[in-house]
Amino acid sequence: MHVPVITIDGPSGSGKGTISQYLAEELGWHHLDSGALYRLLAFAALRESVALDDAAALAALVGHLQARYRLPTRRNPEILLDGEDVGEALRSEACGNAASQAAALPEVREALLQWQRHYRQSPGLVADGRDMGTVVFPDADLKLYLVARPEVRALRRHNQLKEKGIEMDLAELVAAVETRDRRDSARQASPLRPAEDALVVDNSDLDESETLRLVLDAVHRNV
Repeated sequence: MHVPVITIDGPSGSGKGTISQYLAEELGWHHLDSGALYRLLAFAALRESVALDDAAALAALVGHLQARYRLPTRRNPEILLDGEDVGEALRSEACGNAASQAAALPEVREALLQWQRHYRQSPGLVADGRDMGTVVFPDADLKLYLVARPEVRALRRHNQLKEKGIEMDLAELVAAVETRDRRDSARQASPLRPAEDALVVDNSDLDESETLRLVLDAVHRNV
């Protein structure tokens, strides 16, 4: 039986995670936050002193994590590792940068591939990440690619951190966003880029509701 998939890819701060969650809830489908898997791997590697450039050790760690991790759902939003909610730690800048480093390794991406595809279950899946439409689900029913200017994405992150009482220099965040973009786009394994048949949505000047409206229109036309 065909299980439909909608992929939403894009760089950090493009809003793909929030839009994907809204869309999955609207459709009553499952949601895969693939970035959480990479952040989980990076978090576990940092905690267990596994070098972020040790491809073999990181790939082996993926296998150990699958039985210890629970992906969040609408009913159970916590991100659990060995029963501990690690959601806040996974959203830190340090964890995000470490995840980007690990994600550049082909062995790591290959190790995570089947784990991600496992989430394709009825009635459907909304998957967000950086290579969902190009590599993980190339046969997706609809492929979206969200993007925004680096300074806009950095400001969004700055505001998120500020709400949590964390102050960070905006210029440093802009530089970090641009560095991560270059690393993700230049890597040999699954580089960050829109699929050839993806609908590209630049939401630099759109709020979440406007972006969601565009996405829902695309879904109703194509799925």
